[in-house]
Amino acid sequence: MPKTWVVVAESSRAKIFELDKKNSPLKELQGLAHTCSRIHEKKLTSTLSGWVPEKHKLTSRTSIKQHESQVFARTIGKHLDNAYNRGKFSKLIIMSSPGFLGQLRKQIGTQIHKQIITAIDKNLVRHNTTDIQAHLPYSF
Repeated sequence: MPKTWVVVAESSRAKIFELDKKNSPLKELQGLAHTCSRIHEKKLTSTLSGWVPEKHKLTSRTSIKQHESQVFARTIGKHLDNAYNRGKFSKLIIMSSPGFLGQLRKQIGTQIHKQIITAIDKNLVRHNTTDIQAHLPYSF
């Protein structure tokens, strides 16, 4: 039976749920957290020596908070790619704030894009399972 995953995410945390049937309750599979996205920007940019590794240098258009948000979106994208390749889900619903939803879309592979049923631009990661389920589409 094809499984549907529901990913509810924001820039610092995500929850992954599984949905067996349309009317079945959501079952939380995993929670992901990116603590660097929660740290104050001054603490992220300061180092003891003042040295910044080459791979972490940012362009003037990208703040450190945006960079950390992109890193987390990439982590979620890789996690979804790995899970899909192992046959863990066949359909995907994404719920996220509009800004982070755009970052997720950029980081998700083309194979995963084909599995997305719907994307809901609401930040529901701090809501309970019942609230999240109430925002799911009726038909998918």
